[in-house]
Order: sequence, then C-alpha cells, then structure tokens
Amino acid sequence: MARYTGPSCKLCRREGVKLFLKGDRCLSDKCALAKRATPPGQHGAARKKVEEYGRQLREKQKAKRYYGVAEKQFKNYYTIADRKEGQAGENLLVLLERRLDNVVYRMGMAASRKEARQLVRHNHFTVNGKKANIPSILIKAGDVVAVKSTDSEKLKALIAELETKTAPKWLDVDKTNATAKVVAIPTREDVDFPFEEQLIIELYSK
Repeated sequence: MARYTGPSCKLCRREGVKLFLKGDRCLSDKCALAKRATPPGQHGAARKKVEEYGRQLREKQKAKRYYGVAEKQFKNYYTIADRKEGQAGENLLVLLERRLDNVVYRMGMAASRKEARQLVRHNHFTVNGKKANIPSILIKAGDVVAVKSTDSEKLKALIAELETKTAPKWLDVDKTNATAKVVAIPTREDVDFPFEEQLIIELYSK
C-alpha cells in the first residue's frame, strides 16, 4: 500500500483521537478534531454499531497511523514481535518506538514523526557516526543519534527549541550538541499513548 498523502487531520477524525500528526497544531484551537469530532465523510456523524472486528481494526489503524508506517511494514513488525519472547503486543510497540524517525521525534528534533521522517531521509542524521537516512532503522541500547550538520537554518531553529523539549528517560539528550544516546531499550511503560495492543494481536491472530 502506498503511503497516505491526504490531509493528516482526517486520520485523527477517523480514529476519534488526537494522533499528533501535525505538531503544535494538534495542541491549538486549530485542531480539526476539536472543531469537528466526527469521522470524515457524508455519513461520518451517523451512529454505527461497532463489532469486535471493528474495534480490533480501528486499534491497528490507530497504531499504524500514529507511527506513520505502511500496512505491509506494520504486518512485518507484528511477525517479528510475535516470534520474540514476551508479550507480542508489548514487543510490537517497543519495535515501533525503536524506529529512527521516532527517536528523532522523541529527542525533540521534530514537531511530528512525519517531519522527523523527512529530516532522516534528507541525510540530516547519523547513527554512531555513520550516515543513516532510512527512517525504519531500529536503534539499540548504546547507539548515538546525532545531527550530521548544523548548516541548515531550519536545523539551527530546531536545535534552539531543544531547550523547551523533554525527552523520555531512555534517551540521554545533549541539547548543546544535538545528540541523543540510547541508554536503554524503551519499554511498554515508555509508550505514552493509550493503545490497546491486545486488540491488534487478536486481529492478526485470526
């Protein structure tokens, strides 16, 4: 499936929850969900009975859109998570948190994961001193993510904003040099979005 290129706010309205796809706009009065909290489309406001499958599908779509991954890629993450030791749902969310674009977002270098993905693809970051322009790279404990160059005016502005950002405990961010060391692999407790991951596992287990 091709990557979604339509209006981001429609995705939040469809899932009925803020997915924080547009950075600061999601926290302002301009948020589309705050203005119109109904699914998009002609019949969006109609009440519909949601079956168990519908709940499972919506939870999967919510997670997929929150992290900005394609359908096939999300299914591959589930396959890896299901083969690992422990609970498949927790393993899945941890894998998604370990993506390079998510790490860039979590360290405060982007207002959204979409912006973080774009910065990574444009060769603005390194991992352990090596070029890293693939957003889906999975980071490991001990890895160091750094800005490759600060020549760009946009990057200078983003670095200046780091002082106002708070990073999760599994990242040690050097705000002066715009680097982040992964001090530990994130856990389920570090995922600050209220996912019901068991519904996703039930969907894929059928």
